Amino acid sequence: MDIREIITITIVLAAVFAYINHRFIQWPPTIGIMALSLISSVGLVFFGNSRWLLSEKAVQLANSVDFQDVLMNFMLSFLLFAGAIHIDADKLKKERWPVLLLATIGILISTFVVGSITWVLFNLFNILVPFIYCLLFGSLISPTDPIAVMGILKRAKIPSSLEVKIAGESLFNDGVAVVIFISIAQIARSAGGNFSALDVGQLFLQEAVGGLIFGALLGYIGFLSLRSIDDYKVEVLITLAIVMGGYTLASHLHISGPLAMVVAGIITGNKSKELGMSAQTRDYLGKFWHLVDEILNAVLFLFIGLEMLVIKINPTVMLIGAVSIIIVLLARWISVIIPVSLLKFKIKFERNAVAILTWGGLRGGISVALALSLSSNMYRDQFVLITYIIVVFSILVQGLTIGKLAKKLQPQK
Repeated sequence: MDIREIITITIVLAAVFAYINHRFIQWPPTIGIMALSLISSVGLVFFGNSRWLLSEKAVQLANSVDFQDVLMNFMLSFLLFAGAIHIDADKLKKERWPVLLLATIGILISTFVVGSITWVLFNLFNILVPFIYCLLFGSLISPTDPIAVMGILKRAKIPSSLEVKIAGESLFNDGVAVVIFISIAQIARSAGGNFSALDVGQLFLQEAVGGLIFGALLGYIGFLSLRSIDDYKVEVLITLAIVMGGYTLASHLHISGPLAMVVAGIITGNKSKELGMSAQTRDYLGKFWHLVDEILNAVLFLFIGLEMLVIKINPTVMLIGAVSIIIVLLARWISVIIPVSLLKFKIKFERNAVAILTWGGLRGGISVALALSLSSNMYRDQFVLITYIIVVFSILVQGLTIGKLAKKLQPQK
């Protein structure tokens, strides 16, 4: 299947599912598209001998698209930047300590809790998986996905301060988790023990700190460029250059592209919009990136549903995956309650914030992409299936109920 066919079928399927969802189901777009894609995939699994042209093309599409490469090396840069430009920097500054602790300490806690319990769980089923690979799984399943989270928060109607905490954490912990994942993967590949703790620390600082600094540099270069002209067409083009050129350069510099996009997006969405753009440019820029966000979200969640067609099913691993849903939720609760407990004497948290932060910590495409990046000797098939089960539950169940839960737990006015 050539690139033209891949793009054509992807857009057609996304449009059809988006229309059906909007016209009849009326779920949040990302959830509706993924649910319809998943249902279609399950149908194709059970009726795989169908010679219907669309069935054959859907299977070919799932086999042709390298989901990990498409998301991590292309779509992620656009989605993170598009999400970050809508973050209010002043509100984020007020919530900086909860966001910082949840995106760093919280991720580390979750990684070790999930990794440790998963290792025990595998042993209970007489599947011997080395602890380092369970820890690697813990790192890839721990980040809350900004793409899933921010798409659903728009309809959840939770308090503004709590929304900023969840959105800010999801944007930053994505980049942090990718760095942790890379560090643990390096240790796992270093069979001879040549990868020391100092090497891990250096790699983490290079990726994380380098990404933050590079993102700030990108953002300010963009600001100076945008401020010097007044032409919305050129200014939109400049933001595209920031995303595509910046993310590509970050990968060559071996620093965190996701963190760079978040910082650059926040600067563009606040400083550049406020001081460097006319009202007309702000309007066009906002609409452009909102459209990019919506289209890529539709395509992303379509791909997540279609991944069912290529994932290897194993009944025992599926059972482990079902149990792992509880493990991940428990780890999320622990990783939230510890930072909240540390900060509650200094910062006022919303009523039932721990419960909402726990249930609102959705997993999404980034976890699936990281699982797909594992090599076969890292128990790829097992971890991909487990990750997929957790992600589907997270988006369909948690995503559809977080708004109702928040409404029920928040005090009535």
